[in-house]
Parts: sequence; structure tokens; C-alpha cells
Amino acid sequence: MGLGLFKKDEGVNESTENFVELDQVAGESKQRVNVRIEDLEDYRDVETVQRLVREGNIVFLKIKTLREKNLGELKRAVQKLRKSSIAMGGDIVGVDDNFLVLCPQNARVFRQGPEE
Repeated sequence: MGLGLFKKDEGVNESTENFVELDQVAGESKQRVNVRIEDLEDYRDVETVQRLVREGNIVFLKIKTLREKNLGELKRAVQKLRKSSIAMGGDIVGVDDNFLVLCPQNARVFRQGPEE
């Protein structure tokens, strides 16, 4: 019950190649985006995370350690990260209770709306 997709066509000349060369899309860049996984163990780690995001990295930030150690300090750190993300045109989202995802200006977190 084959569809004949891989059979050789009798009427096609094998010496003629039908290839089309495609140019690179004008807006496409060759710059790679790095994804970093970092731990937020102390409020001082906020500066490092901000620097990584400014450099264009997507950061998966583990917040469990600081959440278990000092909830007030975690709230301050998240608020500072949120303000800096908004200021630089980036994006921030909480994933589960243990992670934050921070994106630079050239990346966005897709948020699917409620299904209708």
C-alpha cells in the first residue's frame, strides 16, 4: 500500500536538478541567545542576575534557597528584578514556586490567554 513517493519517475530526466538557492532572511541574525541557570542564594546575587540579562542572556533563576532562608529578602530581590526588567524592556515570569525566568529585550515569554 505504498503511495509511490519514493519511486523513480519514468518521465523525469535525472541529470536535471531542480534546486532553488534561498538567500538568508534580512532580519535574521546569527547572534545566539544563551540560557543560564542561576541560584538566588542571597540578595547580593540580584546584581549578577541583572548583568546577565543586560548582556542578552535568558536566565532561569532558582529562588528556593532564598525563599527557605528569608522570605522578606526574596520579596525585595524579586521586586528589584521586576523593576529592572521593566526598565530595560525585558520580561519576567514566575514558574512554579521555585523558579523565575528573566528575558532580555529581544525575547518574550509567551502567555497564553484563557481558552474560550
